[in-house]
Amino acid sequence: MTCYYDEESDVPVYIPFFQDQAEVKRQQAKQFIKYLKERQSKVCLPVTKRPDVESWGTDLQAIVIALELEKALHKHLQDLKSLASKNSETDLLEFLKKFLDKQKRNIKYLEYQHSYQKDLERLTAMEGSSEQLAAASGKEA
Repeated sequence: MTCYYDEESDVPVYIPFFQDQAEVKRQQAKQFIKYLKERQSKVCLPVTKRPDVESWGTDLQAIVIALELEKALHKHLQDLKSLASKNSETDLLEFLKKFLDKQKRNIKYLEYQHSYQKDLERLTAMEGSSEQLAAASGKEA
């Protein structure tokens, strides 16, 4: 997603968040696998497919896709937490807590950006309609 923008001036405000999150997610995955290997656990990763998107379209569409991915990851972590709780694995529960907290923050941020982009698109559409009305009334006069 972040590679889609090539000009600094065109970069939406949430792109640095996406850039940071790409690195954070890589580091978290490494921490997770290291934790599982240290405990001699079997590593069985769920399949999370890359979004089948050739063009990210609007900023709003990109945020919606990112939000869906974050929610899917949060669900995987919640499922793992439930399993750990069921099996009384307190170490794993403590380990998962920091990941779940970060996921909640990411989801809240993306929900805010989603709301902001929807408002921005609505205002842009209203301005466009106003300009069209003004242009149309100017032609008639």
